Amino acid sequence: MTGYTHDGPQILDADASWDLVEGTHVARLAVSVRGEPDIYPVTVRAHQRTLAFRTVPGTKLATLATNERVALEWDHVDDDGAWSVVARGTAHRVRNEHEVDAVQDGADPLVPTVDVPTEEWVVVEARELTGRRFARSED
Repeated sequence: MTGYTHDGPQILDADASWDLVEGTHVARLAVSVRGEPDIYPVTVRAHQRTLAFRTVPGTKLATLATNERVALEWDHVDDDGAWSVVARGTAHRVRNEHEVDAVQDGADPLVPTVDVPTEEWVVVEARELTGRRFARSED
């Protein structure tokens, strides 16, 4: 049976963490809703150290209007091991076409993972990006 080694995780610096999330599409957004933690899956663009996602009006967007402090989390598991990256920062709604163009500049179109008509863009300004890599043991 293959498991994870007990040597502990490899701590990744910001550059290595950015390298892992660049080009990914799915993350989880952690927010505080009426004082309680909540997590939402989002289709996110991590491109040139900019984090952005699209959403529909609702709880998620309303929450960001009153509490802009958020975290985004990505993880990945494969035959070689696993990694996890967390970005902490502030989120703001993109309000005009110029900002939307800047978010999309030079990047592939952001296509939602699920068939939901997303209307609003949100940018997360990451103040901290941390990651860990876990190696698989050779059992």
